Amino acid sequence: MTFQIQAVTIYGKQPGQVRTVPFKTGTLNIVTGDSRRGKSALLTIIDYCLASSDYPVKAGKVRDYVSTYAVTLAKPGQQLFIARRAPEGKAVSTVMCVLAQAPGTPPPVLEELRFTTPGDVARDLLSNFCGVDNTVRVPAVGKNTLIAPSIRHALFFCFQAQNEVANPDVLFHSQGEDWKPNTIRGVIPYFLGAVDREQALLQNKLRNLRRDLADNEAMLAVSADLTPASGQAQALLTEAVEAGLLPPQTGELTADLVLQRLRNAMTHGELRPSLADGDPLAALNARRAELRQLFSQSRAQIADLKVALAENDDFNDQAIEQRARLASLGLLNRDADTSAQDRCPVCDSNVPSASDTLAGLMRDLAHLDGDLQAIGSDTPAIRRLLADHEDRLQELRSELARNQDQIHELTTAMRTIQREPDDLRRSAIVQGRISLYLDTAAQHVAAPRVLDRRQELREQIAELEEQLSGSTQDERLTSFLSLINQEIKGKAGALDLDFADSPIRLDISRLTVVADTLDGPVQLKNMGSAENHLGYHVATLLSLHEWFTKHQSPVPRVLVLDQPSQVYFPAEATGEEDLQTNDRTHLLNIFEAIHRTLQQLDGRMQIIVMEHADLDDPAFSQHVVERWRYGNDSALVPSSWMNPADD
Repeated sequence: MTFQIQAVTIYGKQPGQVRTVPFKTGTLNIVTGDSRRGKSALLTIIDYCLASSDYPVKAGKVRDYVSTYAVTLAKPGQQLFIARRAPEGKAVSTVMCVLAQAPGTPPPVLEELRFTTPGDVARDLLSNFCGVDNTVRVPAVGKNTLIAPSIRHALFFCFQAQNEVANPDVLFHSQGEDWKPNTIRGVIPYFLGAVDREQALLQNKLRNLRRDLADNEAMLAVSADLTPASGQAQALLTEAVEAGLLPPQTGELTADLVLQRLRNAMTHGELRPSLADGDPLAALNARRAELRQLFSQSRAQIADLKVALAENDDFNDQAIEQRARLASLGLLNRDADTSAQDRCPVCDSNVPSASDTLAGLMRDLAHLDGDLQAIGSDTPAIRRLLADHEDRLQELRSELARNQDQIHELTTAMRTIQREPDDLRRSAIVQGRISLYLDTAAQHVAAPRVLDRRQELREQIAELEEQLSGSTQDERLTSFLSLINQEIKGKAGALDLDFADSPIRLDISRLTVVADTLDGPVQLKNMGSAENHLGYHVATLLSLHEWFTKHQSPVPRVLVLDQPSQVYFPAEATGEEDLQTNDRTHLLNIFEAIHRTLQQLDGRMQIIVMEHADLDDPAFSQHVVERWRYGNDSALVPSSWMNPADD
């Protein structure tokens, strides 16, 4: 079972200043009043006291005259009092006061509060009081991490600030903040009840294994590229020679020798002028042109060999077929030296020219046998040549890559050196680059060969994929959303919203509401009229809370709406005089939809609405708990706190 809001309390900066705004659980609570009387601060105070990481209370009288904020949370048989100091300076308070109370206990005086509970501990206590399972982990969207759902995630579905309640681009609280959309996408399945805890853990393990496989493959590739020596190491060696740190040396160097020479460059005490002649960059570019030519020649030779091999195979197939036909004559057991050769080998009739024909066929058979023998001896040689050229092509490809590394490293170094013409500084720069390499890449050269775990990881991945192949989480989520969509559509129809005749769906990938029309899908942001935006916000959140309540979801049974009437009223409106008849009807429809949900849930949900308007209608007026007007000198922060002399 989760909680509702019993009261919001603020403590002034002077002794004895306490102000409590009580709320009724299980019903609608309306706080109406003029602008700048503190209505919107109620939402931010609740948010702050429920373990927010920042300070959402806006600048103004509330910040100026309040020292401590508090909320009283209630659920059957239990009550929890949460207090939190206002920040001192720019630092948000990281400790809170958490008190378990008997139901109906009033807020304590400020002097009795003890702020000793760290913020993360308070968040866990609130999550537990809300009913969140602290053992559940759900996969984060876009990250290889797991999310532990908490009270902070549940509040995405409980608040609608003034700039959110009719916003066509934002459906949920805080959706417009960085990283929040992916977090909302990640936790929705859990709060809807579609998450299987064990499968969530397996999904995260699968992602980690796939990451390990990619890392292992990358390390194996790097390890293979470090023999005989990487392009970066050779380029650094060239830089060291150019800077006079090492004498030039010709010939192919192994990775160990390159590493040793780089170490010698680091220990070189006397910096000498460069002994290298010529332009090393030009030499590298010339070598690259030569390698490219050799690469092209090798590819052409491979193509020619493949053509020759294919022609040999085709000829061999045809020759074998023809030989089989000619060789069939040998089955008749004709002897070339007998008179029987004048008889036809097929029909056995007397044909004087048969012997000549048979002799010709036998000669052709002998020629085919010779050709087949020649082809049979040529084909293996062609295959060996093809394999040799393919190996050579791979070597050229690797050498081209090392050459490119050398050019890149040398070009970068030359740019740096050009900015530091002084030989001493130039050498110091080169030594710094070598030092960085020795601390990173060089250790891979000297390290043991990377363990090839690819097969092991692939087997584990395949096993997990098999286990997860029968996962029903996506099916459950789709089924649950389908049922919620029906409720949204029904409420949209009751509110007389546009597109209500079309199928309506909550799209959790885009975090919006979509109408599927005959002309294609229409997202909330493309639905004209602020009335539609407000209506679909209310319809969606009421439908979600009906689902949360009926399925015992660990979401607070409270929905806070800040000024839904802004769609119909001017910003400074205080009553019905500025409201047209049609607008008044539509606004009352919103409150009727709220009442229908509250009646259906029979006291298991609470809705708090902050309003400028004050309608003379039972659907509105009977549920007003506070009227903060300049005319009656009432506000969240009492005027006496601002004028101590009047006390």
